[in-house]
Amino acid sequence: MPEFNAPLRDMRFVLHEVFDAPALWARLPALADNIDADTADAILEEAAKVTSHLIAPLNRSGDEEGAHWVYGQVTTPVGFKQAYATYIEGGWVGLSGNADFGGMGMPKMLAVQFEEMLYGANSSFALYSALSSGACLALDAHASEELKNLYLPPMYEGRWAGSMCLTEAHAGTDLGIIRTRAEPRADGSYSLSGSKIFITGGDQDLTENIIHLVLAKLPDAPAGPRGISLFVVPKMLVNADGSLGHANAVSCGSIEHKMGIKASATCVMNFDGASGWLVGEANKGLAAMFTMMNYERLSIGIQGIGCAEASYQSAVAYARERLQSRSPTGATAPNQIADPIIVHPDVRRMLLSMKALTEGGRAFASYVAQQLDLAKFSDNFRERDNAQSLVALLTPVAKAFFTDTGLESCIHGQQVFGGHGYIREWGQEQLVRDVRIAQIYEGTNGIQALDLLGRKVLADSGVALRQFTGEIRHFAHQPDAPYCAQLFDAVQRLENLSDWLQDQAATNRNEIGAASVEYLHLFGYVAYAWLWARMAQVAKKKAAKIRSFMGRRWPPLTSISSACSRAF
Repeated sequence: MPEFNAPLRDMRFVLHEVFDAPALWARLPALADNIDADTADAILEEAAKVTSHLIAPLNRSGDEEGAHWVYGQVTTPVGFKQAYATYIEGGWVGLSGNADFGGMGMPKMLAVQFEEMLYGANSSFALYSALSSGACLALDAHASEELKNLYLPPMYEGRWAGSMCLTEAHAGTDLGIIRTRAEPRADGSYSLSGSKIFITGGDQDLTENIIHLVLAKLPDAPAGPRGISLFVVPKMLVNADGSLGHANAVSCGSIEHKMGIKASATCVMNFDGASGWLVGEANKGLAAMFTMMNYERLSIGIQGIGCAEASYQSAVAYARERLQSRSPTGATAPNQIADPIIVHPDVRRMLLSMKALTEGGRAFASYVAQQLDLAKFSDNFRERDNAQSLVALLTPVAKAFFTDTGLESCIHGQQVFGGHGYIREWGQEQLVRDVRIAQIYEGTNGIQALDLLGRKVLADSGVALRQFTGEIRHFAHQPDAPYCAQLFDAVQRLENLSDWLQDQAATNRNEIGAASVEYLHLFGYVAYAWLWARMAQVAKKKAAKIRSFMGRRWPPLTSISSACSRAF
């Protein structure tokens, strides 16, 4: 059975050496007293133990068994409930949650490293707590103090879970046509009726309660998305003192039988006059739900990185051991019957592609997380505003590009194994199946591309785009920045294409949809190129210090590929 080991050294390199996160945390008052480099390393070490030794061993068995539905009750695979109990003892659900309600208050830059470990270890297991974290974020941002005090502490603790109930059988992307209704009651609560599909963790046996965030329409709601409200609907009703009452009129009608993430319960949820409470303002629920959706979009993007990392680890280990044929340049293992396949150029091509894409994704996720931390914790209004603008621009890129390249990497990993990659026991075919959903849920990647080009680039005539490309240009102007000419050329191509599409869309709106996916890929590769260059700059400086310390001459770092190849 394949093993997963959290890539701690690579994560520390990005967190401490590329972004110097501890310096950022030290200047943000809300974080300065809570987190430093040593604390971050200790958390990552413990996270590595939990994900590698507790959760990863359940990945294949969970896939083989899957979640079960019997008479409306869902049970998770053998071992999940016990592992989840240990998992929540560490406070992992509330890692970046609001400390005022029991969360740990850790920065997002640290949380994204943990999320990558979790998805790399076991995507199905990861989804149960990922939905809880997103639901907490939405409640914290939009719910009343009464609702926050009632629901957030047990959710951060992990005793209660969360779910996101948007999709209906006839309404996926077009949420404006949902049919779920909410009728006001005299006591201030609402009666919700309707059905939702594709609800991750809609029911399970891991927690004593599940807090559903449900989109519904009030009787006098305007048509379309402007008439959507958000409600909190618990599986078990909650008394004023926080104790559990009787069951709410919420039931799981069935679970889906899926291509992958089989241990994650994907539910049909029925609300039959269920009691719910309004979150935020009436008819403004979609904006409130987007707080959770945008969190989940970054999280699901990280699923792509985590699965790719797991695939790479297995593929490179296999390539070192599998003996087939001889190297084109002559035998490298003359005492063996053949050379390990890692010496073959095409195998190295696939492994190098996987490693480069995963490292680029990890750095980009950390950069987006950095902007989220600035938007949340900075006391400088301009800095917060700029960070919020970048988060809005980059979130669709992160979700779609991470998952597109994540599937590409997992397919490469499967290909390295040859015929064995198609066999369950080696784990690669499960990773291909598990990561495939990440391109679909939380808004398909085509929708993310439309959002990027139509709403985030063209709608403001490229202002946010040039804020981002300006940062790349600033880096490329540094005297020691590697690949300056290539970066300037890449940025110019992206800006020129954006301007051209702006002109084309003025006379034909179909141009946006026709070009959006390829545009997002270009954007993603330009962003990765910048971050690869940043990593190369840091590595080059570190190598120079080591050469100076050792008093010897080492070959210069001439390319990202050479750096990657030495990692084998």
